[in-house]
Amino acid sequence: MRKTLRYPGLYLAAGLSLLFFGLFKFFPFDALTERATMVRAAEIMAAAERTLLECRERKGLFPDAATDPNRTGLVGVEISPISTTLGNLEAKRTTTNPNFAGLVVRLLKEAGVKEGEVIAVGASSSFPGLLLAVLSAAQAMDLDALLICSLGASQWGANDPRFSWLDIYGCIAGGAGAGGRIIALSVGGEGDTGRDMSEEGRRFLLGEVRKSGLPLIEEPDLPRNVELRSRLYKENARGKRIAAFVNIGGSWANMGTDASVLGLKPGSTRVRNIPPPERRGMIQEMARRGVPVIHLLNIKGLAARYGLPWDPGPLPRPGEGDVYRRSPGSHPLVMILIGAYLILVVLALALFIYQ
Repeated sequence: MRKTLRYPGLYLAAGLSLLFFGLFKFFPFDALTERATMVRAAEIMAAAERTLLECRERKGLFPDAATDPNRTGLVGVEISPISTTLGNLEAKRTTTNPNFAGLVVRLLKEAGVKEGEVIAVGASSSFPGLLLAVLSAAQAMDLDALLICSLGASQWGANDPRFSWLDIYGCIAGGAGAGGRIIALSVGGEGDTGRDMSEEGRRFLLGEVRKSGLPLIEEPDLPRNVELRSRLYKENARGKRIAAFVNIGGSWANMGTDASVLGLKPGSTRVRNIPPPERRGMIQEMARRGVPVIHLLNIKGLAARYGLPWDPGPLPRPGEGDVYRRSPGSHPLVMILIGAYLILVVLALALFIYQ
């Protein structure tokens, strides 16, 4: 005689629970996100670092094993005439991880940036690794990244006069990591004019700007400096909207002088306080205009927030790390699956109650 289940609804509910548990545990949600583009950006950055190392070594500038054990070519010197402020060596090495380029893709996607759009980048030369990460992400996403860079750099950044940020950019131009264009330069430092540098360092950087042929920003008045930068971004965007603003480092012109900027979260950030023009930097000005802001500073907090290792050795391979693993709840498909699960379980329980 054929047996029948006494409580089919309960068995059905239990089976559905096991099915959805397995789905949430093993389904590759990453494949439904921008992971492929993130990995591509990391690969571009890794290739750019290899090119950069070859370029340095051709000039007889071999990485110091104690300060740049991963041989990235992106770690500067402790002190030089073009140094601006103190810097953390471990933080600089952390940003040479190619997977920072993957993170930048993720942040740009979260900001709503689409392939082929224009982004504005304001950077000091203190974190050449982050600059390379942004350029690599821009190349992977086919973005027009408009860079305004200050050439002064803190300790261990691009502060070696023998191999400054312009030398780094020249090495990768036209190849991997060249997904952007510099539209203007400044000396940087105090007042964006290098008042806190040695006269030797300031003269050197002004000479580098002249040789580059790029526009020089040397406006010590903050509102006028911000206005000039805003105009340069707009002119070079050629009628397209600026989809996001990426700040790299802590330059005076980008940060402004209002204390509220110190409370901004690293990574995707919401600028809640817009100070008056006399204290307003490019971060707040772009936020005032409704442009999403990505804030790449506070490297320890940035790495911890997005799952990147601190001062790794050796460097992780492109595609490795927690930065590529989103919480399943962040994907809209998950909400659909949860809804379907709840509906089916309710129906199964109703079958059990009313059978």
